[in-house]
Amino acid sequence: MKKSLMSAVALAAMVAFSGSAWADVLLGIGAPITGPNAAFGAQIQKGAEQAVADLNAAGGINGEQIKVSIGDDVSDAKQGVSVANKFVADGVKFVVGHFNSGVSIPASEVYAENGILEVSPAATSPTYTERGLWNTFRTCGRDDQQGSVAGSFIAANFKDAKVAVLHDKTPYGQGLADETKKFMNEAGVTETLYEGVNVGDKDFSALIAKMKEAGVTVVYWGGLHTEFGLIERQSADQGLKAQFISGDGIVSNELASIAGDAVDGTLMTFAPDPRKNPAAKELVEKFRAAGFEPEAYTLYAYAAVQVIAQAAAAAGGNDPQAVAEALKSKGPFKTVIGELSFDEKGDITRPDYVLYTWKKGEDGKYTYSQNE
Repeated sequence: MKKSLMSAVALAAMVAFSGSAWADVLLGIGAPITGPNAAFGAQIQKGAEQAVADLNAAGGINGEQIKVSIGDDVSDAKQGVSVANKFVADGVKFVVGHFNSGVSIPASEVYAENGILEVSPAATSPTYTERGLWNTFRTCGRDDQQGSVAGSFIAANFKDAKVAVLHDKTPYGQGLADETKKFMNEAGVTETLYEGVNVGDKDFSALIAKMKEAGVTVVYWGGLHTEFGLIERQSADQGLKAQFISGDGIVSNELASIAGDAVDGTLMTFAPDPRKNPAAKELVEKFRAAGFEPEAYTLYAYAAVQVIAQAAAAAGGNDPQAVAEALKSKGPFKTVIGELSFDEKGDITRPDYVLYTWKKGEDGKYTYSQNE
């Protein structure tokens, strides 16, 4: 009896001290699940959750199953920090997110202090990876890369136009507008107007009147689709005829529902459509069979989970700092958006932006397609 009791105690002790062998790896998904940017939040959540499901079916990360914790940041910096602190309390090791640069930047500081690695599929502000933190990575490009493409395009194709550069005063929106403006200016084109609006504004009639009076014929927008769609629709209503150009913040089919016919001909910069990558073919079909179109950041979120898992395998363990070192030194990693390698800052090493045009498809609905 005593021997059986001792054996049970010994077994319990062994389980307690080697519990990590059976533990789950907790991964946080931080995104705007609700609020005006919920469409992007759905992309990040769906992409990351599908990657987790597929990885778990294949054995997880280094033999440990992945458990997901969802944090709704509502695209708000303060709420993002609250989400970050919740993840810390929950014992999260890795985070896929956030969507907004203005949320990712403060949240990443909480993560850095608490040993959590963050891979954003969407935060493009250079500041995110320029602060010397050990834990900041992204599977997308940067605004200075995107601004180079947009600014150079405007200078080459609209050299004599009167250009308005608009932004939403956020780290992402103003940062992208400023980078585009910089490259445009360096190429010899000076903007006629430079204006900021507030996130959540609905009436842009005064701004549009100002652009009409100035004779603006090209409008560049740094920000998200919510305000941009209203600017386009109201510009059409007020008779402002201009070429509208923006960046990856408008990559959502919701733009067309806001702007209506005014979206026709809009130009934007975004990465080569990941849905067309042969490595993503089966996954794209899986999403579509489930009734979800994996546009924009869906596959970037899926890839974020993939690089975490592959770097953990390369590191031989699930310690976030060891995984961070492996991300920087062990690439390239095979993902659904192509092979990715990371530099010492946590940025991907390939250029990642091309031009798209919004136009009406054969089904009568407006969407975006990559320029030839």
